[in-house]
Amino acid sequence: MKKQVTVLSTIAFAGTASAHVVVYPQEATQGSYEKFTVRVPTEKDIPTTKVKIDIPKDVEISRFEPKEGWKYELQKDSSGLITSVTWTATDAGLSPTEFGEFNMQGKVGDNAKKIVWKAYQTYKDGSTVAWEGPADADTPASITTVVKGNGAEGDSHTSATNETTATNEETTNDSNATLPTTLSTIALALGVISLIFSLRRKKQS
Repeated sequence: MKKQVTVLSTIAFAGTASAHVVVYPQEATQGSYEKFTVRVPTEKDIPTTKVKIDIPKDVEISRFEPKEGWKYELQKDSSGLITSVTWTATDAGLSPTEFGEFNMQGKVGDNAKKIVWKAYQTYKDGSTVAWEGPADADTPASITTVVKGNGAEGDSHTSATNETTATNEETTNDSNATLPTTLSTIALALGVISLIFSLRRKKQS
């Protein structure tokens, strides 16, 4: 009986832990432009009517996809960078059996290592769940892991390759330019030698 209770508790916890606000993709590349999708499930018996996402400095968000039945509002810092976006339902919102996806687009930082997305989900009764804790928390923030891009290495490799190719081409061109002169010199020398031998034969005869 205890084993059954343990199994049921584990299943229940897994279901609860997995049903939270998640931002996709969960892996991105430094310096890349990405479409980020915020997936929001409703966990209560009342609708979700508002979703707020804090935009960390590791990513620069610039575009948002319109979503029917929702409006969005942006907050910016003194330099004009977007620091948060709040979607608010203009209709019924997300019912207890529904989830919603909110899309935005932006550039991952060139030196970013991970993007921590803090989200705040508000229900119709005014209660808010703050998804901002660590990975092992009951209400964890979604994290996008950022991997190194090969842009810098690729540029260096390309530059080195181009430089080598250019050097080889220059050497080839120089060789091609020198070849006619060399052949002309050899031909002239052979002609002189032939003339000398011809004169000697005439004197001997």
